Amino acid sequence: MRRLINILGPLLGLIFVIGLFSLSSEVRPYFLSGGNFKIILTQSVIVSIAALGMTMIIISGGIDLSVGATIALTSVIGAILLNHNFSPITAILLTMLAGGLVGLINGAVISGFKMMPFIVTLGTMGIARGAALWISGSQTVNMPETWVNKIMEQQNPDHFFPLPLGVWLTLMLAGTVAVLMRETAFGRYIFAMGGNELATRLSGVRVGLHKIFIYALAGLLFGLAGMMQLSRLTQGDPSGANGLELDIIAAVVIGGASLNGGVGSIPGALIGALIMAVLRNGTSQMGWPTYVQQIIIGLVIIMAVGLDKLRQKTR
Repeated sequence: MRRLINILGPLLGLIFVIGLFSLSSEVRPYFLSGGNFKIILTQSVIVSIAALGMTMIIISGGIDLSVGATIALTSVIGAILLNHNFSPITAILLTMLAGGLVGLINGAVISGFKMMPFIVTLGTMGIARGAALWISGSQTVNMPETWVNKIMEQQNPDHFFPLPLGVWLTLMLAGTVAVLMRETAFGRYIFAMGGNELATRLSGVRVGLHKIFIYALAGLLFGLAGMMQLSRLTQGDPSGANGLELDIIAAVVIGGASLNGGVGSIPGALIGALIMAVLRNGTSQMGWPTYVQQIIIGLVIIMAVGLDKLRQKTR
């Protein structure tokens, strides 16, 4: 019942946000169209895939502020690999491994030196962003024409179907991660670590090793999100995904995860990512300036954390 409530809460929030932007008679006809919902789903792909990894990290009691910089770095790496005539499959795998390496470093430093995830990943954010600017020469890197360009391409944009391949890939990944979190011993360890790390350690679980694996696995997903960004923009942008970590963390928290760890769900994270996409799409449809969007996103983050505190008191 608690899991059901945690999912229904974000779902009601999504319905409320959609209804809010549907009040305007001028915006409603296009906002509620199949073509616009296709745009919203496509826009949510990058945040959704990254939110899958961030959900594991936050449930385990950690945080990763380097996710936006990692997505920018891996998008540049993917573009460079494709320009050097690597096959698309090889480029995708190597790009994911690059993201996994960043996550591995984060996990190893956090676990090995018992440092705060906030501080470590804040430092990694600067390193990854600087590395992206370095290897790209502080310029965007255009990618050649391959089938990677088609992953996020919207065909028949006036209708809901067919959906881009990236949307279906996100749903498949979400199902896989959800099974991993709920039906495996590793997934139960993640919840246990976030609930009470000391008790989990005393129970014989190798907490340090599992932290490294969690951050590395999340890094692989961040690398894949970088490839989705590359497919959407058709270029690797070292300054791209700036501030995207806020959207990703907000999506996870809105979806019912607790920043104190031990609580969260994959379906909730996906709904949270959709709420963020609807907010950005709806404010654009209303013609509101960018700074208003930023203010709204900031307020949503504060409200999400406040609801998290309220849920903890209720429990």
